[in-house]
Amino acid sequence: MLRFRPQHSRRLAYLIGAGICSALIGFALYLQYQLGEDPCPLCIFQRVAVIVSGIIFFLAAVHGPHARGAKVYALLIFASSGLGAFIAIRHIWIQHLPKDLLPECGPGLSYLFDTFPFTEVLRKVLSGSGECAALGWTFLSLSIPEWTLICFILLMGWAWLQTQPSKDELS
Repeated sequence: MLRFRPQHSRRLAYLIGAGICSALIGFALYLQYQLGEDPCPLCIFQRVAVIVSGIIFFLAAVHGPHARGAKVYALLIFASSGLGAFIAIRHIWIQHLPKDLLPECGPGLSYLFDTFPFTEVLRKVLSGSGECAALGWTFLSLSIPEWTLICFILLMGWAWLQTQPSKDELS
């Protein structure tokens, strides 16, 4: 008889996490190419954080870790999703600035990468620009970065749940 092992349920949970990240990127591409919502530099960095989190979830699903390994994957997901959450919070802050305090629109991300070293690009992107202040698409009165922040928090919670020992691991 086939026994269902704890790492099998974790594998499925990690696949679900990877699927959620894939769906988030798919929706971002839909917003961009179907609805014309071009991403600002902060949006692009949030997408990168979602992709990295999705890759970690996928690798965890392939690996099928036990309790200790699940904690390592949770830490990695916390790092990538936490960075994404930080960027989303910064983006939300810029969106809520008064009009007279908004930074001016800057050059495109490709120009920045062609002209400056990565650390300078990162500093310029995180300082924000006027285009990052545009609300664009909203759902239930929440903007894209607000929804993204919620998703990052949920992804971190999902990863944390996988660190909880199963009944088989407790005995």
